[in-house]
Amino acid sequence: MNEIRSQNKTIGFVPTMGALHSGHLSLLKKSKSENDFTICSIFVNPKQFNNKEDLEKYPRNIEDDIEILKTVNCDILFCPSEEEMYPEKNDEIFDLGGLDKVMEGKYRPGHFNGVAIVVKRFFDIIMPNQAYFGEKDFQQMRIIQHIVGFNKMPIQIVPAPIERENDGLAMSSRNVRLNQEERKIAPKIYQTLLNAKEMAINCTFSEVINYVNREIASIKPFKLEYFEIVNIQNLKSVEDFSEKKNCIACIAVYLGDVRLIDNIILF
Repeated sequence: MNEIRSQNKTIGFVPTMGALHSGHLSLLKKSKSENDFTICSIFVNPKQFNNKEDLEKYPRNIEDDIEILKTVNCDILFCPSEEEMYPEKNDEIFDLGGLDKVMEGKYRPGHFNGVAIVVKRFFDIIMPNQAYFGEKDFQQMRIIQHIVGFNKMPIQIVPAPIERENDGLAMSSRNVRLNQEERKIAPKIYQTLLNAKEMAINCTFSEVINYVNREIASIKPFKLEYFEIVNIQNLKSVEDFSEKKNCIACIAVYLGDVRLIDNIILF
């Protein structure tokens, strides 16, 4: 890495937890097109799992991932062990500006602090010029932008749009855990968000919220964890559509024991 930097070459970084799919590849392709070298990391970070069972069930197949990385000519794969990432105990507590207290953070306490620990560690090791994150994990992306700004790190965080399957389901490593029937139902999450976006043009805030709650509840295998409409910048709850700008709708739904998240910009 030092040799690359000494040549004034730019480094793009795509952090992943493996189980790579087309969404990851879109990030890697974007990095390849914008940097001299692209590094992909694969590391299932135990510090961001507040559910031990979820950690144990997280899909892992490094051999398949390596073959996928070859298709986009990724320059470097960084696949550290837990001992390499955390040679010493690391229980640092980050000030995340309140961005971690809502939505995902409300239902997954400690999750984003675990994300902050591992991302800061990766950034310190790799020192990329640009790091690429998908907008499916919108709250995570905003928190990482906060970390970079708060620590005055010379890294540009590059967002990338959500990659979707042909039926609209947001691509996720967790999708492989859905059974055949669940997979048929899963796209209804995105369809509900699309309907909410259309409703928001002429309907009230309460009408949109109530519609989504009713719609998800009507699909028996779904269990809604949250549906919230928040400000794109500070993630604070929006109470009405008076300004019709900077609003994003975020949702988390259990389908069986698989937790799926998605979002859509309303205005």
